[in-house]
Amino acid sequence: MDHPAVHVAADRKDSGDIEKLAGIDVSSRSTSIEHGSDPIAPIPIPPKLSKWNQRIENLAGLEARGITRVLPEERHEASLLGYIQMALLWFSANVSANNLAVGMLGPLLFNLGFLDSAMCSVFGILVGSVATAYMSIWGAQSGNRTMVRLDQVTHSVVARYFMGYWPAKLTCILNMILMIGYGTIDCIIGGQILSAVSGGSMSIVVGIVIVALISWLVAVFGMAIFHVYERWAWIPQVLVLFILVGSAGPSFNASLQSVGDSGAVTAGRLSFFSLQLSVPVSWAAASSDFYVYYPESTKPWKSFLMTLTGLMFSFCFVNLIGIGLGSGVATNEAWSTANDTSAGALIVAGYDGLRGFGGFCGVIVALGVISNNIPGTYASALGFQVLGRYGKMVPRYLWVCVIVLIYFVCAIAGREHLYTIFQNFLALMGYWVMIFVSIVLEEHVLFRWKSGFDWTAWEDQKRLPLGIAALTAFLVGWAGAIIGMAQTWYIGPVGAKVGGIGADIGTWLGIAFSLILFPPLRYLELKKVGR
Repeated sequence: MDHPAVHVAADRKDSGDIEKLAGIDVSSRSTSIEHGSDPIAPIPIPPKLSKWNQRIENLAGLEARGITRVLPEERHEASLLGYIQMALLWFSANVSANNLAVGMLGPLLFNLGFLDSAMCSVFGILVGSVATAYMSIWGAQSGNRTMVRLDQVTHSVVARYFMGYWPAKLTCILNMILMIGYGTIDCIIGGQILSAVSGGSMSIVVGIVIVALISWLVAVFGMAIFHVYERWAWIPQVLVLFILVGSAGPSFNASLQSVGDSGAVTAGRLSFFSLQLSVPVSWAAASSDFYVYYPESTKPWKSFLMTLTGLMFSFCFVNLIGIGLGSGVATNEAWSTANDTSAGALIVAGYDGLRGFGGFCGVIVALGVISNNIPGTYASALGFQVLGRYGKMVPRYLWVCVIVLIYFVCAIAGREHLYTIFQNFLALMGYWVMIFVSIVLEEHVLFRWKSGFDWTAWEDQKRLPLGIAALTAFLVGWAGAIIGMAQTWYIGPVGAKVGGIGADIGTWLGIAFSLILFPPLRYLELKKVGR
């Protein structure tokens, strides 16, 4: 069901630009859901809610469109600037402090040397970015959001075409947990940096409030302001990060060697590689959400290439700086003291030689996590609408409020445990995303390569896959991930045998189990059910 009166106000003068989506007026559309040519009766909206909703949606720039499919006539024209915007969106979103902290984990948590950390980081990022870039191609083709495409025309909607109507809701829930988790991490690292810049006079809690509030403001006003924000937000981030390299670079310990015997080093490499993979691949479940306003004629390879470019450049740039900071802790006493306080304090310590200007740079870095936070907040709100008909009654901007409140509370509770959250949460979420991408890839290549997809069927259960094969392969893949995982709270029997001390190979076992099981099950499902 569409929200009543959807308006996105903006200047139409840049017709070739991505922001042309802000000039789309879909208020005249029916509130029923498209099922090919057969509409579903809409759920009645309480009069008071409808009244207030219409008033709020009339605010300039606010996007009220939820998970409904963006029809071809509502999309902007293809342009060079639009393709560049794809890369800038992902570059801007990921040139942020949370990824600096992930890079630090190579030397500080896994006891890897500079070279080992850098190699695991770059190649892990490459694998994760390829998966996300692949998932991004569905946005323009379908007009559905990834979660919706799986479940409702986004991860949720697109997911429905691969997982089936009901199983896709499981991936939608997992994606929401993933995005809320990243929101929590972003708030914590931003709060830590702001607190460190103030010399401790500002608490981490206050910093968390600032990050959460700004994220809420931008996410509420939707894609129009989001694309404008992401177009320019990367510039100050890149500048202050280059300043960080100049200031802290002399203390980077590029000769740092990995610690431990060959088994321990191998285990550390595997675990850090998997962790680095997990960060860019976490966007896979929502990557097509941000391309739904591109025309159907958009070339998949261009979407893939521009997404990959934005992800690779941003993640590699920031993670290598983080590895440098982590490598210097062993030889720089001031950095070691800062690291004992928090990851955010270590980042600020990198600017120590710049005095007041260094503090200013620290603030810019802290606020940069907002660029990373906004896409996840936006996608999570759409996820609530995908869960059921009643979820679609609630406007997207209200779900944004709920999402921000949840990760704000989680950030307050976990503000002293950032590294633990990184180690356990990121890898755990990476398992299911890679399993999901494996199923999507096989469905696409083995079963839909010639026939393609009917994107108008996104809400019609009778025309979507039943999902038994996909759900079974997904759950068995999870079983493989569990026996191969190696986390602080649990080490699987297979993972425990790697390197003598245990290494995280859950991602690879999960992929293997799902890749082997899905094709025969899907063949039987098509033969018996026909869809």
